[in-house]
Amino acid sequence: MCRSMMMSRQARGRPELRRCRYSKTFSKRYNARTMESLERNILEQVLAGSTEPVLIVNVGQADWPVAFANPAFVPIGGEAVTGQPFADVIEEIAGRELALEVSESVRSGQETSFPVESGSREYLLVLTPLQLRGDKTPRNYAAYWRSSTGTSTPDGAETHHALLKAKRRIRDLSRDDPVTGLLNGRAFREVFEHDWAVAARDKGRLSLVMFTLNEFDAYIEVFGRHAADSCLRRVGRAVRRCLRRASDVVARPNGACFIALSHASDEGGVKDFAARISTAVRELGLHHPRSTSSKFVTVTSEVAVADTADEKRSAAEFLDELLGSVPE
Repeated sequence: MCRSMMMSRQARGRPELRRCRYSKTFSKRYNARTMESLERNILEQVLAGSTEPVLIVNVGQADWPVAFANPAFVPIGGEAVTGQPFADVIEEIAGRELALEVSESVRSGQETSFPVESGSREYLLVLTPLQLRGDKTPRNYAAYWRSSTGTSTPDGAETHHALLKAKRRIRDLSRDDPVTGLLNGRAFREVFEHDWAVAARDKGRLSLVMFTLNEFDAYIEVFGRHAADSCLRRVGRAVRRCLRRASDVVARPNGACFIALSHASDEGGVKDFAARISTAVRELGLHHPRSTSSKFVTVTSEVAVADTADEKRSAAEFLDELLGSVPE
C-alpha cells in the first residue's frame, strides 16, 4: 500500500476516533448525571419516610436556599419552605438571635447543635455538613430537628450536645473579636472570600459598609480603656441588630472600625442600611465630651458595592482597598 493511501485512511479515521472519544465522554457524564439523579430520588424517598423533621440546605448558593423539606417538618415550619433562605426559615421559627448564631455556625463548615423551642415542643437542632468526595467545602447541610421527648437515650443526646457546644466555643475563640464578640478580621476575610466566590458564580453583587467611630482616641483619653471596650460592645450590638438578613455578618477588624457584609444588590438600599446604623449608634446616647461634631458617640460610614462577575480585583484586593490602613 502506498504511503499516500495510508495517510488518507488515517486522516479519514481521525474524525471517527474523535467521535468515539466524545461519545464515551458524553456517556460517562450522562451516566454520572443519571446516577446523581437516582441517588437524589432515593435520598428524598428515605427522608420523606422519616418521622424526624429534616431540611436539606444548599450552602453553595447565595442565601442558602432550602433544597428539600420532608413532611415531618411541616408542623414546625409549614409547607412552603423549599427555596426560602435557610436563615429566614430559622428566624421565623426561633427568632433573629438564633438565626444569626446558626448562620455563623454554618459558615464554619462544622457540625453543631442548638436547643430550639417551637410551640409547646423542644427540639435539638443538629446541623451536619454534607460533603461530596473531592469537595474542599460542604455544598449542603442537613438540619435535623430531634425531639427532646420520647428519646431512648436522653443522657447520650445531652452529652453529644454538650460536646458540640464545647467545640463551637473553641471555634468561636479563634474567630471572635475578644472585646465585642463579633467576628474578628481574619474570620471576616474568610467569610467574605467564600461569599465572593458564590456571588461571582451566580453573577451576583456583594456590599460592604465600613463604620469608624469618630474621634475615638479622645474618648479613650477621657474615659479609659474599660469604658472604651464597653462602648465598642454596645456599638457592635447596635450594628448587629440592624443587619437586614441573618445571612449578613458584621466584624470588628480592630481599633474603632466595624465592617458589615450585606447581600443587598442595590447601592441605594445599602446606603439606607448605613444610615440606619449611624442613627442607631447615635441613639445609644453614649456621651462623648471631646467630640467636635456631636455630644454623643457617632460613626462615619463608607459604602462599597461589588459586581463580583465583572470585578477585576480579587476579593482580598477589594477588601484591602476598603480597609486601607486599618490593622487586623
